[in-house]
Amino acid sequence: MNKSHYFLKTLAILIATSFSSLTFAKVHEYELDNGLKLLVKEDHRAPVVVSQVWYKVGGSYEHDGVTGVSHALEHMMFKGTEKYAPGEFSRIISENGGRDNAFTGSDYTAYFQTLEKSRLEISFQLESDRMRNLTLPEEEFLKEIEVVKEERRWRTDDNPQSYLYEVANATAYQTSPYRFPVIGWMHDLDNMTIDDLQGWYEKYYAPNNSIVVVVGDVNPDDVYALAKKYFGSLPKGEPINNTPEIEVEQQGMKQVMLKRPAELPYLMMAYKTPSETPDKLQSEGYDIEPYALEVLAGVLDGGSGARFSSRLVRGSEVAASASASYSMISRMDKLFTFSGTPAQGKTIDELEAAIRKEIEDIKTNPVTEDELQRVKAQVISSDVYEKDSVFYQAMILGMLETVGLPWQLADTYVERIKAVTADQVMAVAKKYFNDDRLTIAELDPLPIESNRPRHPAGGMGHVH
Repeated sequence: MNKSHYFLKTLAILIATSFSSLTFAKVHEYELDNGLKLLVKEDHRAPVVVSQVWYKVGGSYEHDGVTGVSHALEHMMFKGTEKYAPGEFSRIISENGGRDNAFTGSDYTAYFQTLEKSRLEISFQLESDRMRNLTLPEEEFLKEIEVVKEERRWRTDDNPQSYLYEVANATAYQTSPYRFPVIGWMHDLDNMTIDDLQGWYEKYYAPNNSIVVVVGDVNPDDVYALAKKYFGSLPKGEPINNTPEIEVEQQGMKQVMLKRPAELPYLMMAYKTPSETPDKLQSEGYDIEPYALEVLAGVLDGGSGARFSSRLVRGSEVAASASASYSMISRMDKLFTFSGTPAQGKTIDELEAAIRKEIEDIKTNPVTEDELQRVKAQVISSDVYEKDSVFYQAMILGMLETVGLPWQLADTYVERIKAVTADQVMAVAKKYFNDDRLTIAELDPLPIESNRPRHPAGGMGHVH
């Protein structure tokens, strides 16, 4: 055994050992009579608590005509209830020394606060109120929808790479609702009404469609008592059929060319691959493929020692940047995406050929033991460091439960990654990285007009 291999193997063992003492703290699960699920995990290292409310609704629940409604409703959740005026929610949290925010994804919408542990009751009081008592004033909506549209402009419309990603997504997926951007199409935002939000709120914002996650310096029974006090009397909503529309089988490579003002060309290659979705849960064993794909992504794009960095950026110098992206946890299967910018003097075709060469290498030659150990050590250590945060511990529990997966998967992730073999990595590459599952999107840059107004990249601001 060479020294580097021994070091990486030892590091992985040490990390996994420290991981075990951190992540296997018991999660307490409760369910109220109205269907609300409560998960509580103790972490007594600091007198803080993270409280998160997750709703099973996001961009993938939408349809043509109302894209972006989940995200727009997230904005309006801070605009007042029958009891509290617009802005009062965040003001009260801040006055109690806390921080709050929210986010919308394809599969969920979540609201969270970080507080000193004795202030948890304030969070529950406010969140239970806006779960069923939002007022949705028209004048607030008319202002906030303009904020959302401006957010779309500077995040997507004025960002050529983000715009290409949106186009690639909409091209790759034919029937899957993952083809919709979470921010929404601008046409739908222009035509959205307060009635759209009201209907969405009444359907999805109910205790039987939500999960409350609390992690921190708490007593689980005390948290349960608070949940019954504040959420227990809320009426449950109508049952929701959350069965997603399955993506049809792709029958040949798709290609799309985007011409847009930009400084540099950009390439995306997206393959349809399996994720760890609810329909793949097995009574015995588990599906190794998502974990093998996770390791594969690390072999190609897991730091300076990974293949893309060492071979494409520094070695052949064909790429100024190159990356691999894979999302393992979701309601439905998603994409494994390769992307990059060619180096100066190189072309998109040369970059694509170089990426394809790396893919073929993975498909025909087993990755080395050193590479496996390096990736596993990185994956495990990253997971450990993230779980050192009470916020991340809550987030992974909420994410799993909201997409329909059991929270217990959080405790099996490391062992399953450690079990991945070189043959399994090669097998998933052979099975899924073929042109019949591929969508190629290319950004062909047009000249940027020097006097063209530019939106700020980091916030709303003003256009000068």
